[in-house]
Amino acid sequence: MRTYIGGHQAVSVNDFIELALGTPAELWLGVEGETDEERAARLDAARDILADNPELPDDVSHVVAEVIEAHAPELFNVVPLTRPARRRRPSRKGAAA
Repeated sequence: MRTYIGGHQAVSVNDFIELALGTPAELWLGVEGETDEERAARLDAARDILADNPELPDDVSHVVAEVIEAHAPELFNVVPLTRPARRRRPSRKGAAA
């Protein structure tokens, strides 16, 4: 089964994120090993995008809330940990030596 969002095929989780945000996630999160110049350029691009679309943080919050709501049972499948039974020390009844 193929999934299309706005005419674009989404084949991976990253594709869904990029299509939902309208930008690649790496723009906001960075990439491992990026240089200072690359980081500065990425942050400049992110600032430009936010200046052009000030509603983007709210839109992202709505997408995240929808994902959490849709997957809440899996995300919050909390199982209480059982505590080990307390071990009792053997009693030391008797006369002291």
